[in-house]
Amino acid sequence: MTTDSIRTESHIEGVRRPGRWLALSVLVLAVLLVAVDATVLGLATPFLTEDLKPSGTQLLWIGDVYSFVIAGLLVSMGSLGDRIGRKKLLLIGATAFGAVSVLTAYATSPEMMIVARALLGVAGATLMPSTLALIRNLFHDARERSLAIGIWGAMASAGAAVGPVVGGFLLEHFWWGSVFLINLPVMAVLVLVGAKLIPESKNPNPGPWDLPSVALSLVGVIGVVYAVKELASHGPTLGAGAGAVIGVAALTWFVRRQLTLPAPLLDMHLFRHRGFSGAVLADLLTILGLSGLVFFLSQFFQLVQGRQPLEAGLAELPAAIGAVTAGLVAGVVARRFSVRSVVAGGLAAVGLALAVLTTLDQHTGYPLLGAALLVVGVGAGFSFTVTADVILSSVPKEQAGAASAVSETAYELGAALGIAILGSIVTGVYQSFTTPAGVPSDIASAAHESLGGAVEASGGLAPETATALVASAQEAFVDGLRIASGVGAAVLLATAVAAWFLLRGQRLEK
Repeated sequence: MTTDSIRTESHIEGVRRPGRWLALSVLVLAVLLVAVDATVLGLATPFLTEDLKPSGTQLLWIGDVYSFVIAGLLVSMGSLGDRIGRKKLLLIGATAFGAVSVLTAYATSPEMMIVARALLGVAGATLMPSTLALIRNLFHDARERSLAIGIWGAMASAGAAVGPVVGGFLLEHFWWGSVFLINLPVMAVLVLVGAKLIPESKNPNPGPWDLPSVALSLVGVIGVVYAVKELASHGPTLGAGAGAVIGVAALTWFVRRQLTLPAPLLDMHLFRHRGFSGAVLADLLTILGLSGLVFFLSQFFQLVQGRQPLEAGLAELPAAIGAVTAGLVAGVVARRFSVRSVVAGGLAAVGLALAVLTTLDQHTGYPLLGAALLVVGVGAGFSFTVTADVILSSVPKEQAGAASAVSETAYELGAALGIAILGSIVTGVYQSFTTPAGVPSDIASAAHESLGGAVEASGGLAPETATALVASAQEAFVDGLRIASGVGAAVLLATAVAAWFLLRGQRLEK
């Protein structure tokens, strides 16, 4: 027996020890870290706007550059983890994530904030695929693995809940940068405890890490997402066309290269599995339909309905509570009924909840909003947990990193596209509002950049004029939010129908 095979066998015996649940508790801290970072940004946006004074376009870049970079690098980082060791990559990424969080907290300009968010994307790309891949290698029993994935998804949702509440408390007592510093204690626990508890795992015969493929993946994904963003914001432009051509050419070259390499960065044959492809597509379109809405909902609670940051954070709790609850029971429900009924049903529920939000206005009561958010959380919790299980169960454990990376890439790509498309709808509708008479041109210009800019700019006007300006801006913002909700609902309902057919006959392991 070779040294490699002895090491592999002893590793397999090791992961069957009871310590795997302790290792899982540390792994989900990384998920919590990334989820908290994503949600506190939306809550901090009004404060960022007041301090850094970004333009509407810069505000969108601050919101989605993280997703652009992370989507472009996830496949590469998932494959790197398979090669150098998933634990090693996870700990490196967590350390970098904490360090860059400090840079983000002390950003002094919109440009610096955009760069810091991009660097967070690089660090985040090392975290997410590593956590799911390590779960695939820690839990060999199918039911245990379903529960572990449910806990993983629940912690992501818990991060979505903890982020706004903790962020809201910090924003009421400290400056906006403090919401990014909460990453530091989580990162410290992850690195110190994870170094002792998490077992290392990697592909025993990985082959070299192909740098040209890394570059093609990054250029391709960012090119395509940039083109969509430009098209949604400004219509057909030279920049959008160039981005689309470069992105599609790079991705085509990437796919062709993977098919010829003896050790590809991503095994394209994974997509021959209908369940794998269907689950990936469901993830991408679901997040696309949700993310743009979520990004602007925190602003709605604060800048339209006048809630304080902590109250706004608490108002978003039903979505996280629903997602946590659904994630923990999703595996059991999918085995009791079927994968396609749980995924398609969850997506349809989210779509119908978004359709309800098309009735939104400035004075919509919280019972309706809270109920809609709860349904969104339950539906998303069922769908994401089961699709993650399908994706991981479809591949050999040696390729867990690459498969996890595909799942996470779909998630982050959907987030980037969602913020770009739905966010641009909200921004486009908002910027078309009519400025009330008597508002100076410089104040009108600032007001049209963003809703936060309108609220701040109104401070220099006479009370009646200020009230009219803010009311007009709020009405335009809500109009955009209603249209974005309608588009999101259409995307989710169409995805539910697609999932029903693509996941036909798909079952979770018993």
